[in-house]
Amino acid sequence: MKYAKVEEARFLRRPNRFLAQVERMGQEETVHVKNTGRCRELLVPGAKVYLEDCGNPARKTRYDLIAVEKGDRLINMDSQAPNQAAGEWLRAGGIFPPGGIVRPEYRYKESRFDFYLEAGERKGFVEVKGVTLEQNGIVSFPDAPTARGTRHLRELRESLEQGYEAYLLFVVQMANVRMFCPNEATDPLFAGALREAAKAGVKILAMECQVSPSEMVLSKEIPILL
Repeated sequence: MKYAKVEEARFLRRPNRFLAQVERMGQEETVHVKNTGRCRELLVPGAKVYLEDCGNPARKTRYDLIAVEKGDRLINMDSQAPNQAAGEWLRAGGIFPPGGIVRPEYRYKESRFDFYLEAGERKGFVEVKGVTLEQNGIVSFPDAPTARGTRHLRELRESLEQGYEAYLLFVVQMANVRMFCPNEATDPLFAGALREAAKAGVKILAMECQVSPSEMVLSKEIPILL
């Protein structure tokens, strides 16, 4: 997935989950943050950030904050990017052979999964989770307790009983990481549900991405430690 009209800025502060103050071209400006997570280890005063012009002059905030530099590592922190990049990867044959059905936002019973896949007699669901939390090359999810994520794992397990394949895809929004593990300290319920889902047959994948200020593309699978 690609962005247009990307500019550099310097992060100053974040008054709430949706907004940030940055310094752009010597002027302080309020921008929209495309990630409502905490991201405390990313958005630190003075960090170099990247903004995309939303292209809507009538909008209150002209720019979206989409990426940040953490040391020598560039991290995409746009919460919409993982699904967009995953969709491109799935259509290119990331899980099922290319040419089949890849349908986003698919409702199944009382659930809604990020993607429905179908190729020949195979059919399956994919739930996508974006990962921005990193320490010493190890990435983890979530950065805050997620009852929704735990529910998705239960629903994926239930779909197995109806003959579907089930996948949980962690899209790591950065490159050159060593492994993925669940964030047990922050959300032990999710970590436990993840292990149980894997035992039941849900396939757990973690893919790192090649990231530039204007692009994010799934690149390679990384090891998972459950």
